[in-house]
Amino acid sequence: MTQTALAWLSQYGGVALFLLLFAGIFGLPVPDETLLVASGALIAKGTLEPLPTLLAAMLGSSAGITLSFIVGRAIGPPALRMAGRLFHVPETALIRVRRWFAHLGKWTLTFGYFVPGVRHLTAIVAGASALGYATFAAFAYAGAALWSATFLAIGYGIGDRWPLIFAAVRRHAAVAVAILLVVLTATGVAWWRSRRPHDSTAS
Repeated sequence: MTQTALAWLSQYGGVALFLLLFAGIFGLPVPDETLLVASGALIAKGTLEPLPTLLAAMLGSSAGITLSFIVGRAIGPPALRMAGRLFHVPETALIRVRRWFAHLGKWTLTFGYFVPGVRHLTAIVAGASALGYATFAAFAYAGAALWSATFLAIGYGIGDRWPLIFAAVRRHAAVAVAILLVVLTATGVAWWRSRRPHDSTAS
């Protein structure tokens, strides 16, 4: 799938990037970060234009996460279980996403893009929990812009070396994600505890 997606990107540019990220953010097996890094490298070579490429990435990501939000809003809580079965997401990951959203709420829409397996589900949880569209859009679309710009900048910076460097990064991604999960969970627990009312019966 990766080689096919990269071939489409080289041939069709921003149009392919928009469509592939739309599908990938919704949950289909598309190498999202790889496409963005490759696009950044193509910008550095002069093959792609910076602003249209960034806009294509942002709009594709925003469209994909909006579709997930609509699915969550239309179907409700069963949408998360359905997404888990459809995209082969383990039950433990579904539980984790629900907990993150309960603790960190809207911010998971912004920073969930950076956690593989999470960005596909946060919008479904948001829709199922009846989060207002304006709030969803503010946090989710800001996340799309931040995520797209970050990986395009990485690709632009490393240029033609991106396949080797990105492969090395991905080999260590599991450790990085595990650390991020621990930090996010600890932050959520600390925030939740700080919001709990103090026990007034304590002597």
